[in-house]
Amino acid sequence: MQVIVDFTVIPIGVGVSLSAYVAACEQVLADAGLRHTLHANGTGVEGEWDEVFVALRRCHEVVHRMGAPRISTIIKIGTRTDRKQTMADKVQSVHAQRQA
Repeated sequence: MQVIVDFTVIPIGVGVSLSAYVAACEQVLADAGLRHTLHANGTGVEGEWDEVFVALRRCHEVVHRMGAPRISTIIKIGTRTDRKQTMADKVQSVHAQRQA
C-alpha cells in the first residue's frame, strides 16, 4: 500500500539544536531510496507502507545511537485506494486552486 507520511522526530535530552539528528534521519530516508521533503517542522515521505515504516524505525535507532536517551515522534499518515497520489500532486492541486 502506498502511503504519504508527515513526521517529526524529537530527540529529548540532547540540547537545543536538532539539525544533526534531522540530517541523520534524512540520510536514512535517502539510503532507503524514499522520496522525501524537509520542511521547517518535520519531513514528508512517500512510498510503500512497509518501506516507510522500516525507515522510521531506522531513524529512531540512528538517533538513539547518536546519544538521544529519549525520542518523541509525531506521525500523520495518509493513504488512498481510489488512485495513486504523490506529495507533489497534493501541493500542485492546492496551487491550481489558488490560480483558478
